[in-house]
Amino acid sequence: MVTDSYSVSSALSPAKPTMASLCLNSLPLPPPSQPRKLLETPPSFSSSTPSSLNSYGKTEASKPIVVSGNPPTFVSAPGRRIVAVGDLHGDLDQTRCALEMAGVLSSDGEDLWTGGETVLVQLGDILDRGEDEIAILSLLRSLDIQAKAEGGAVFQVNGNHESMNVEGDFRFVDAGGFDECIDFLEYLDDCRDDWEEAFVDWIGVSQKLKEDRKMPQSYWDPWNLVRRQKGVIARSILLRPGGPLACELARHAVVLKVNDWLFCHGGLVPHHVAYGIERMNKEVSHWMRGLSESEDDPDIPFIATRGYDSVVWNRLYSRDNSDFDDYQSNQQIHSILEKTLQAAGAKAMVVGHTPQTVGVNCKYNCSIWRIDVGMSSGVLNSRPEVLEIRGDKARVIRSERDSFSELNVVDYI
Repeated sequence: MVTDSYSVSSALSPAKPTMASLCLNSLPLPPPSQPRKLLETPPSFSSSTPSSLNSYGKTEASKPIVVSGNPPTFVSAPGRRIVAVGDLHGDLDQTRCALEMAGVLSSDGEDLWTGGETVLVQLGDILDRGEDEIAILSLLRSLDIQAKAEGGAVFQVNGNHESMNVEGDFRFVDAGGFDECIDFLEYLDDCRDDWEEAFVDWIGVSQKLKEDRKMPQSYWDPWNLVRRQKGVIARSILLRPGGPLACELARHAVVLKVNDWLFCHGGLVPHHVAYGIERMNKEVSHWMRGLSESEDDPDIPFIATRGYDSVVWNRLYSRDNSDFDDYQSNQQIHSILEKTLQAAGAKAMVVGHTPQTVGVNCKYNCSIWRIDVGMSSGVLNSRPEVLEIRGDKARVIRSERDSFSELNVVDYI
C-alpha cells in the first residue's frame, strides 16, 4: 500500500470555485510499464482475461462474471465488452439516447436490454437537476435484471449528489424531482410497500403519472406551494438514511474495479487506496442503510463522501489544462495518479463529476478517462458520449444523432 503523504484543497464548492493547491512529497514520475498507443483508425477488438471461479451470470460462450464485496467492489468479467456512462442528472431522454448509442437499450421504447454479455457501468449523479431521477434508477435496475439473464451486468457507483440527498441536502432538486417523489411514494403505497415490484415497474408507469400531474396553475399559487412541501417530505422519507430509496442506493459502490479498470465518480488518490476500497464501500452503504450507532449523529463516511478530496468530490484529474498550466503541477498530478493505479493494481481510472466541454477524453498518458459530458438538460444539454472498453483497447462513441463516430481509440499493451 502507498502511504506517501497527500492532501488537496480544491475548494470545489459550487458557490466558490477556486484553483486547487497541492501539498505532497514530490517524487519522480514513474514511467508506465508500456506506452498507450493512440490509433487513427479503429482496430478489430479482441480480449482475453483470466478465468473465474464463482458465477454472477454466464452463458455458454463466456466464462462467468465474478463479483466480490457487498456492495460490489471487485468484478472479474472475462471477455466482456465494458461500457461506461457518465452523469445523467435526472434526464431520462438523454439517458435513453446514451444507452441506445452504447448498444445496450432497445430503440423501440420497450426498455429492453440489447447488450448481451456487455458490462455497463454508470458513474453516479443520477439525482438532482432533472425530473426523472427515480425513473432512471428504475430503468438501470430493470436492465441489470435482463442483463444477468444474458451473462451481462449493470453496475452503478454513487456520486456526490447521491450522498448529498441522503444527507438531506436538496438544494439542486428540480421541481419535477419533488413531484416524482410524491408520485412514487403514492405508487409504492398502492403496491402495498412491495419495494421490488414498485421500483422495477416504476420506469413503465412514471411517464403516464407525469403527464397526469401536469396542471396549468401558476408556480406560486397555493396548490403548488403545498405540493412543494409534500415533495420535500416525500423525498425525505425516501432518501433519509434507512429510507427505501437510500437503501437502494446503498446497493451500489463508490469505487468499482472491473478487471483492471477503476471506476469512481470523482477520483481516487493514494490514501483512499491505503484506507481500503472495500472498506469505503461498506462504510457508505452502512451509512445509507441507516445502520449508524447513533441516530442523532450519523456516522457519515468522510473519506468517501465528505470534503473536496473525497472520492465523490475530488476533481484533481478532471480540470482543464488551463487550470494547471504549470508543468510541475501536471507532473505531480500524473505521479499521484500513477501511484494510485499501482497501489490498486489497475491500468486506468474512469471518472465523471466534472463536465468536459470537449467531450469524453483521456489525460496523463490515457491513465485517466473523464466521461461526464454534461448531457443532462439540467447541466449542459450536450451530445451524449460513452466510453467503450474491449480487452486492451478503449474508444469513445458519440451519439448517433450527430452521426455515429468513434474517437480516441487507445491501445493498452
